[in-house]
Order: sequence, then C-alpha cells, then structure tokens
Amino acid sequence: MDIYIGFDSAWTDNPKAPGAICAVGVEDGRQALFHAPLLASFRQALSFIRCHRSRNGVTLLALDQPTVVPNLVGVRPVERVAASLVSWLGGGVQPSNRGRLGMFCDASPIWRFLTALGAEENPELARTADGGLYVMEVFPALALASLDAGFFGRLKGPRYNPLRKKTFRMADWGHVAEAAARNAQELGCDALAEWCRTAGRTARPLKADQDKLDSAICGLIALHWRLRPREASLLLGDLTNGYMVLPASSEVREYLNAPARKQLVPMDGKAPPGVTGRSSAP
Repeated sequence: MDIYIGFDSAWTDNPKAPGAICAVGVEDGRQALFHAPLLASFRQALSFIRCHRSRNGVTLLALDQPTVVPNLVGVRPVERVAASLVSWLGGGVQPSNRGRLGMFCDASPIWRFLTALGAEENPELARTADGGLYVMEVFPALALASLDAGFFGRLKGPRYNPLRKKTFRMADWGHVAEAAARNAQELGCDALAEWCRTAGRTARPLKADQDKLDSAICGLIALHWRLRPREASLLLGDLTNGYMVLPASSEVREYLNAPARKQLVPMDGKAPPGVTGRSSAP
C-alpha cells in the first residue's frame, strides 16, 4: 500500500498555532485507509509519519513549507514565478530566506524535522518509486488554480482564510472544500472526499479548520503527482535554488511560462520555452 501524507506545517513551532496533517492509503488504485486531518506540531507530525508510513510501498509527504532555501535574504526565484500567478489571482506569496528567524534560520524547526524524518527529496523519483519515504514541497494556493477552473482568472483566487476577516468569503470556503472533494473522488479517495464536503459545511470556520483543509489539499497534490499522467503536474524550479510541485492545467502552464523564462526558473527540469542553454534536472 502506498501512503500519501499532507502536512501544512504553519512554518513555525508555535504551540498555540500548530499545523495540520492527514494521510491516505491507496492500494490497487483505490483508497484503502484514511486518517482525517488533525492539528499537529512538527514533533507530532514526525510521530504521525513514523506511525503511518508504508511498510511495503511508497510514502510521499507533501509539505506546505519551503524545503530548499539557500538564499540569505530576499525571495527564491521559484517564489517570484509563483507570485506572478498568485498575485494575479488576488493572493500573495510569503518570502522565504535564511534571515527569517524561527522559520528558515539554522535553528528553525523545519531543518530539525527534515533531518529527523530522513526522507529522500527527489520528486521525479518519488513519482515512480516502488518503495521508500519521500518529501516534496507544495503550495496549496498555487495548486487551486488547476484543481478548479473557477479559481483561474484575474482576482478569482478563493478568499478562504478565516483570519482575514475583511476578505474572507464563506462561499469561497465551500467552493474550495467542494473542489478538493471532487478531485479526491476522481482519484478514488471517497473517505477523503466526504471529509472535505463535511468541512465545507462548517458554519464558522476557524484558522485551524483552514489548516486541516490545506493539509487535505497537500495530500491531494501528492496523490495527483503519482496517480495522474506526468503532464498533469509541474515541477517548478529545482533542488538547488528551490522548487514547488503542483497540479498544472494547460492554462496555468501557459501563464507561468513568461515569469519562469524571466527568472530562469526550470519547468519540469528544462529551461522554460524561449530560453536556450539552460536546463536543470531534479
């Protein structure tokens, strides 16, 4: 059985604002087990993964936090490319650099977590492997534009963060949950789909509810990466300067071509269209 884990880490280890984690087991193309999203610190997430990882198949962890951050200041090139789309959709991208104390400095919990986890970070290998533990970086806000065509368009990104009370839209909350449920159903994950639909009916969502929903979306990205045709996903960036794995509709791919070309950010290990003399294998 292959295990797909989604972890929205919340980036810091604040006990008052933990992340969330969930897991889906797939065997013979159908969901065989489901561990519903629950709140978790880095330490709790590590225990969860050790407990639920596959013993005879692949375990793929989709982590909503940068995992390759070589830059001391500023933003990673892949974030500039992602921001071009996310800002067009009406959202924003948090910068990651080693100067962000508690998030990406040498003492940050993400590095201790990844070291203790001991997972291999190689998205392409993780897609086809028969066994082993793998981790890859994902970004739910970027993925949503491909998971539902209704979220692709200028200022059409969903406002579903309950903390942002001035912009939060209850209709968007339900739309995101239903989009996740529909994608889960298409991937043969009925229990995950039902959980998402139930989450979409939450009367007054809190930030913790969004973290749980985002962990489910992370899990969906992992499922999409391995179970869908390769061209349905995109490896944006590389393992040297930073990357993200995302479902990618043809419209999203086309939109990202220009900023990727400008920033010299590889797409699927190759230079974006219009750039010659550069490629980067993961």
